Amino acid sequence: MATGVAAVWVPVTDMARAVAFYRDTLGLEVTSQDDDWSEIDANGLRIGLNARESASTSSDGGAVVSFQPDGSIEDEVASLKERGADIQGEISEHPWGKIVPFKDSEGNDLQLYAPPTS
Repeated sequence: MATGVAAVWVPVTDMARAVAFYRDTLGLEVTSQDDDWSEIDANGLRIGLNARESASTSSDGGAVVSFQPDGSIEDEVASLKERGADIQGEISEHPWGKIVPFKDSEGNDLQLYAPPTS
């Protein structure tokens, strides 16, 4: 049985560009970096940037990494837009919270997620 998530692997084609995106655009800490594998600390979740796997910019499904905004989701979307993030739509509101999809520098699907406030 699984006891939790050890890491999330994200395929990348350009390690320097991907590291810059996760560090500079998302503001996450890079804990290790080399040409084939780099690690990002996302509030205790290890995200591995894996240049050894094929990256694809298709939208055929697959894993999506959801990030918690520091402040309001609206403010964080504005900040991401200012830093050049590829926002893929508007913020949508649901009974289970708000989300907004975006892509990383390598075309991987990401999103911001904010739980309901009530």
